[in-house]
Amino acid sequence: MGPDSTALSSPIDTSDDLADLIWPFGDLNGIDKEQLRETSYEIFFTACRSSPGFGAGVKVLNQAGQFEDGVVGPGSPSKGNQGVGMAVTSKVKRALGLKMLRRSQSRRTNSIGSPRSLGLSSGGGSSPAPGYSSVNSIVGSSGPARNRRPLTSAEIMRQQMKVTEHSDNRLRKTLMRTLVGQTGRRAETIILPLELLRQLKPSEFADSLEYHEWQIRQLKVLEAGLLLHPSIPFDKTNSLATRLREIVRSGEARPIDVGKNSEHIRSLCNCVVSLAWRSTDGSPTDVCHWADGYPFNVHTYIALLRCIFDIKEETVVIDEVDELLELMKKTWSILGMNRSIHNLCFMWVLFEQYVITGQVEPDLLSASLTMLNEVANDAKRPNREPLYVKMLGSVLSSIKRWSEKRLLDYHNHFHRGNVELMENMLPLVFAAMKILEEDILVVAAAAQDKGLEVPGEHSVESRIHQYIQSSMKNTSAQLIENRTSKTGETVELSDALLHLAKDMQELAAKEKEIFSPVLKKWYPVAGVAAMASLHSCYGTLLKQYLAGVTCLSGDMITVLQRAGKLEKFMIDMAIEESSGCGYEDPGKAIAKEMVPYEVDSVIMTLFKQWVDERLKKSRSCVERAKETETWNPKSKTEPYAQSATELMTLVKDDINDLFEIPLGVSENLVHKFANDFDQIFCDYISFVASCGSKQSYMPTLPPLTRCSRESNFYKIWKKISRVTTPQCDNREAAKEAHHPRPSTSRGTQRLYIRLNTLHYLLSQIHSFDKALSLSPRIIQSSFSALSTQKTSSQKRRHGSSFSSAVYFESTCSAIQSALEHVCQVAAYRLIFLDSNSVFYDCLYKGDVASNRIKPALRRLKQNLSLLGAIVTDRAQPMALREVMKASFEAFLMVLLAGGSMRAFYKGDHDMLEEDLDSLKRVFATCGEGLISEDVVEWEAKTVEGVVGLMEQPTEQLVEDFSQMTCDASGMGVAVVVGSGLGGGGSGSRRLPMPPTTGVWSRTDPNTILRVLCHRNDKAAGYFLKRTFQLPKR
Repeated sequence: MGPDSTALSSPIDTSDDLADLIWPFGDLNGIDKEQLRETSYEIFFTACRSSPGFGAGVKVLNQAGQFEDGVVGPGSPSKGNQGVGMAVTSKVKRALGLKMLRRSQSRRTNSIGSPRSLGLSSGGGSSPAPGYSSVNSIVGSSGPARNRRPLTSAEIMRQQMKVTEHSDNRLRKTLMRTLVGQTGRRAETIILPLELLRQLKPSEFADSLEYHEWQIRQLKVLEAGLLLHPSIPFDKTNSLATRLREIVRSGEARPIDVGKNSEHIRSLCNCVVSLAWRSTDGSPTDVCHWADGYPFNVHTYIALLRCIFDIKEETVVIDEVDELLELMKKTWSILGMNRSIHNLCFMWVLFEQYVITGQVEPDLLSASLTMLNEVANDAKRPNREPLYVKMLGSVLSSIKRWSEKRLLDYHNHFHRGNVELMENMLPLVFAAMKILEEDILVVAAAAQDKGLEVPGEHSVESRIHQYIQSSMKNTSAQLIENRTSKTGETVELSDALLHLAKDMQELAAKEKEIFSPVLKKWYPVAGVAAMASLHSCYGTLLKQYLAGVTCLSGDMITVLQRAGKLEKFMIDMAIEESSGCGYEDPGKAIAKEMVPYEVDSVIMTLFKQWVDERLKKSRSCVERAKETETWNPKSKTEPYAQSATELMTLVKDDINDLFEIPLGVSENLVHKFANDFDQIFCDYISFVASCGSKQSYMPTLPPLTRCSRESNFYKIWKKISRVTTPQCDNREAAKEAHHPRPSTSRGTQRLYIRLNTLHYLLSQIHSFDKALSLSPRIIQSSFSALSTQKTSSQKRRHGSSFSSAVYFESTCSAIQSALEHVCQVAAYRLIFLDSNSVFYDCLYKGDVASNRIKPALRRLKQNLSLLGAIVTDRAQPMALREVMKASFEAFLMVLLAGGSMRAFYKGDHDMLEEDLDSLKRVFATCGEGLISEDVVEWEAKTVEGVVGLMEQPTEQLVEDFSQMTCDASGMGVAVVVGSGLGGGGSGSRRLPMPPTTGVWSRTDPNTILRVLCHRNDKAAGYFLKRTFQLPKR
């Protein structure tokens, strides 16, 4: 993140390394780096105004070069004190482990005798020359010693912060004017930007543009400290804040008038003073708050701390750092700082400078670690402010993130010449991680709330292990990329792997020599982990190479042999590294980490990949069939689905290819191979059988009603039946006589293709099973339970078609179920949909004699002929049997659920029995013994029983019904209420309505009830009315 002209978020903008270091103190909008540096110097100078060298005693020089009042700065040798300019010994640098630059007299000197040397301007309002020409850093100056004097702390600070003499003079004048008669006034009671705006006039600047820019900066500082980042929040509706914001916006457009009588300056003073002198509880306060809001205060203070680095050698901390830091403490009351925040910011500045300067100075990293130890002590103190905890978490997280990014790829960031940087970075990261884990509970809780990883979940050893794995992986990837770019596309991948094995061996030696000694200080088995990671990386590449190989070859064997040598080298090195790790059995630790490059396992993997590819093709074929299959026959000679042919061809080729592999195939592998294809077959069979259900073609049962000879409906029907029904029947009969044709729809014919497809699948599955069972290439597994299963299955090889399967038993069972289902659906569709107009819709409507079954039988024969022409011979017996069942079901529906258009007399029994015999004869004589007479008689038993009920008298039906209903409901002796047939008394109970099960039988009460509902006589109607209040038709 880099700064821009209007927002200060981070000083990092020069390289990828700098961009990776995230600024942890929040953004500061509206003020850029240069403006903030100048403001921080003004605050620093104001806070130190009473210190020697900042204007307290230094006035002017006479022509002789002596101070007029005899008072000199703290660095003057005449006083004999050891100030700036004397032989400096920095306690801070010694504590931080930083080298001293000078052991004798300081090289920071200035010319004596010039007014500029004291920071005074000779021209008043004139513009001075830019730069710092009057302030020099001279080593071994050849000039006379009497013309040189040590720089004061103020001069060093001005030089370090790159402030011009003219700007410094203006600041001194402002403070002199402001503190006239108030020499004891505390710095924290001075609102410096406001005083600067009041005291400095446009005439003291080079031009109006410079003055306007300076004025905008002061207004922006007030806005940042009082409005954008106040230490004491205020209501959004605060009128003073609104007015101040308006003044700032106005000042950006044009300079505001700062004259004594200016309304703008009076309004500005009123707003600023009122906002700055607020307190949290509204009580009077002796400190103003204009620069102590976060993050404005931290940005400002860090701008001060950055001046401790030499402007010519940015990796060096100046020797005068002790005095400068002591002076910076005077700004704490203005900026709201304390010792803990100072330590945190100081640590950040040291680490930031290490990054900014290109990570070339290891002492800066060591100094950062030393300060981090101080921060760790501060973090354990009680009563820490929430803001400090927030800052601490942000700073440590930023440092940890930046450092770990390098440690996760340490092979590319460190080498033999700078490995000590890695050695210093590790304790820094772990110290930060420890503080985050132990002392910043808010960070851990927030991470858990967001579902992020909590730092405490990993120990130091696990982090080191993670660094090793990540860096090895990244370095291996780079080696692969380099090797590929060198070899190009013309070189075989196997050759690239051979050269890569050599690179990996060199990398392992480099790891052992350079990095393992450093990492083992934290993680004793670092060398073992490195070898295991490298072993895993090459193993991954080896697997990727083998994934593209379809069969064993000489190149692959060479690669495997070279991989074996590399593996032995790494295992030997790992054993050597683990010898002093404290493990009782190092081999166990290595075995857990390093999976051997076993040739057998590679071949097994290769075989599994081959099988998976075949399975994928077969699955794709099935998925494609689900989208495109139309169930049209491939040809007259192949009356089954084309997708089935494609699938079986694929599987046949796969089985042939299986035994062409130049290796013995174990029985377990064959079973695994067959089981995988078994699942695909079952999926396809399920697709073939997904053709609905027979219930979707069954007509809805009409409501129960009773026949009435005297009903209006019957009278109307009697009049029109003689005219309409015979004519319809005659037309239908004539049509059937002259143009006999089947009524099988296209949908039913497609169901026939599904039947053919299932039988085709069954025949192919048996051929596959036989090929696998009799293959001599299969190696018997002496300890496999599957071997016993195969042996027992082979004994049944010449048994029935479904029991002879050795490898595809599930598929055969699924085909059997699918055949039964598809046959049922096709049969019910043929009878209840395609033949509905001549069967259920027409049979016995009006009266039995007028609408016999002959037209339906003619249509049925035509449909059966078409069935025989489409359905294969092996599928015809089951298909015809299901059509027969559906026909008998339709005949029962006509008799028992024919609706209000059908009514039967007892005398109709003979005609019904005759029609049933005709229907049975159609199936008994269909084909050449496709359905035996015994089977026909067995399936017709239920229909014959119901037809037998049609012959019984109504009284007998009522009696049988009553008795069966009472027995079923547990009522005991049947007593029919008011039936007029069985008598009844005052204690009689009403018969319950028997449930409709849909399974017709002459012993079923509901079946007898439906016979009574269709019985056209007075007794039946009377019984149904008195017992169940059934409506008449």
